[in-house]
Amino acid sequence: MNLSQYRELYDADSGDAPGWDAIDSRLKEVYGSQEPRHWGTLIKAMLGGPDPIDGISAYESQAGGISHLHFCTYGYSELYYNEEAVGNDLSGFGFEMTFRIASPLPPTEEPDWVWNLLQNLARYVFESGRWFEEYHWIPANGPIRLEYETDIVGLVFVRDPELPPIESPHGRVQFIQAFGITSGELASLKAKSRSCQEIIEEQRRLNPMLVTDLARRDG
Repeated sequence: MNLSQYRELYDADSGDAPGWDAIDSRLKEVYGSQEPRHWGTLIKAMLGGPDPIDGISAYESQAGGISHLHFCTYGYSELYYNEEAVGNDLSGFGFEMTFRIASPLPPTEEPDWVWNLLQNLARYVFESGRWFEEYHWIPANGPIRLEYETDIVGLVFVRDPELPPIESPHGRVQFIQAFGITSGELASLKAKSRSCQEIIEEQRRLNPMLVTDLARRDG
């Protein structure tokens, strides 16, 4: 299902989904007429569905000189018109999650594991009431892609370098990007021998968009 079909299915027009439209407008500034891949939940969380995020879009990008998919969630912020939330400082949790994964373009396989990863992060936020901000980090308790040979076992969080915050009728929304870190980087964070900011700035030198590469290893 593509994005336009999903939004038509739920009658998410500009009057009903101003938060969704605000996210779309920001992404359109970067990607123009590119039609993203879109994964949508058939039963929304507000209707009792199991997935807290209503939708995830992925765009093909060459930003930073690395071929990758750029994912963005729809659901941490208020997507649909909510009179009680109009004029708030923050829309919902005040952010949407993005993620960039190195990939030949077009991708040779559907990145369903990314969809699962982003939904699992959202479950943590919605169930715990704790949200992600710049320079937060978490262990993944194993590889971020299950049943795949990779040393990426944790995530750090930064502001997405291409997506400035937006103002929706329900308040401000930042775009917080997850970036995969290795077992050695995770160990240094746990030991407090390096800060999250130090790891991020080191990676930015050759990878300015902070694209996660499952093949990356320490050293």
